[in-house]
Amino acid sequence: MKFLVDRCAGRKLADWLRSEGHDSVYAVSLGPDPGDRALLQSAVSEKRILVTIDTDFGKLVYKGGEVHCGIVRLPDVRRDRRIELMKILIERYGPQLEKGAIITAESVTQFS
Repeated sequence: MKFLVDRCAGRKLADWLRSEGHDSVYAVSLGPDPGDRALLQSAVSEKRILVTIDTDFGKLVYKGGEVHCGIVRLPDVRRDRRIELMKILIERYGPQLEKGAIITAESVTQFS
C-alpha cells in the first residue's frame, strides 16, 4: 500500500510502514507544511492513503467535497501505540483502505 504520513502522525509510523514493505512518505520530506488541502491533494496525486491525527481532513472531504484516496485518522492514539494500531487496521481493513476508505480509530482498546 502507498501512504502519506502527516507530520502530526510521526516519523516512527512512516518508517515502520516502510519497514513493513509499504511505500510510505513522511510529509516532512515534502518540505515546509503546505497546509491540509495541499497535503490531501499531494496524497491524491500519488494515489496514497493519508495517515493523520488532524480532524480537518474529514471536513475537507465531507463538507468541502475534496477527493481522496483513503484516510486513516488516529485522533487520540498515543504516539507509542500508533504502530500497533496501524498494524491492526492494515490487517483488518487493508482491502477497504486500498479502495479509498476513511477510517477513524480512536483507541487500540477498541480493536483488542
